[in-house]
Amino acid sequence: MTATVGTRVVHRRYVPYSHAHYAGNLVDGAYSLGLFGDVATEMCILTDGDEGLFASYSDVQFREPVRAGDVLEITCEVTRVGSRSRELSFTVSVVARGAATADRPGAASMLTEPLLATTAVGTVVVPPA
Repeated sequence: MTATVGTRVVHRRYVPYSHAHYAGNLVDGAYSLGLFGDVATEMCILTDGDEGLFASYSDVQFREPVRAGDVLEITCEVTRVGSRSRELSFTVSVVARGAATADRPGAASMLTEPLLATTAVGTVVVPPA
């Protein structure tokens, strides 16, 4: 496959409680950036047959909290194709959230509407064709 504007990759990931760093089981923002690296790697393999390398992030925004016990959907979409660079748009959305109680410590539920938690734009580079 060749890198084409509009190509998308989607991952889903459960956030384990071992990743909570702050009160209220909040997860640090770097967690989302690591997930962006994962989907970017798959995108580069899909479009260029190589893992590629991240060159930069721009316009990173943390819009909603990510918590341990969440199920996240991470998307990556190609927005620009250069000769060796690819501009990618990223989102992290919370699609399920833990709802623990004393009687049901593992309770969780799917959200009616996903919460847009993190967005970013990134640039990756790949070897010449």
